[in-house]
Amino acid sequence: MAVLQMVLLLCAGSSLAEEFFSPTVNIIAELEKLKSMNERIQKLEETLAKVLNENEAKKVAFSAGLLESGEGHTGPINTEITLIYKKVFSNIGGGYDPNTGIFTAPRKGVYYFRFYAHCHGGTTMTVTLFKNGQTQCSVHAWKHTSNGNGSNGVVLTLETGDQIYTQLMPDTQVFDNPFGYTSFGGFLLFPM
Repeated sequence: MAVLQMVLLLCAGSSLAEEFFSPTVNIIAELEKLKSMNERIQKLEETLAKVLNENEAKKVAFSAGLLESGEGHTGPINTEITLIYKKVFSNIGGGYDPNTGIFTAPRKGVYYFRFYAHCHGGTTMTVTLFKNGQTQCSVHAWKHTSNGNGSNGVVLTLETGDQIYTQLMPDTQVFDNPFGYTSFGGFLLFPM
């Protein structure tokens, strides 16, 4: 009986050893699958990097107050002047130039712009938003008895390089101080 058990044990052992040394898995085919998966992952990583870079380039927003510090009036003078907003709160995408007061669209798209103006009693204020030299919208207050405020906003479709700015109209004035009563800003809603 012991001999029979020994023979059975040897047969079972050799059967297990045979399965271990001659696997049924095709290693070459599995390596090819891994290589293909690695190539697909690499392409996905490249696509993700490209999408993230494109999304970063789509970020455009700015906001600025008229005076960098202190307080004071701008105007009146006998001609219109482009208002130069010196106190830059944000300028994502670099479209706003605090040296000229002009926002230049860095990419084609639909943008939202808003501006606020403030003046003291007894004065007249008219501020107009322009796109490439063409009037878009304005705010106005005429010799009111107390302080005057105005705000306006507009959604515009811009081409790359289009310019947006505000002008103070002749013989009018605005006031600003650290509270930012007179300001200008805008942002890209979506690219086109």
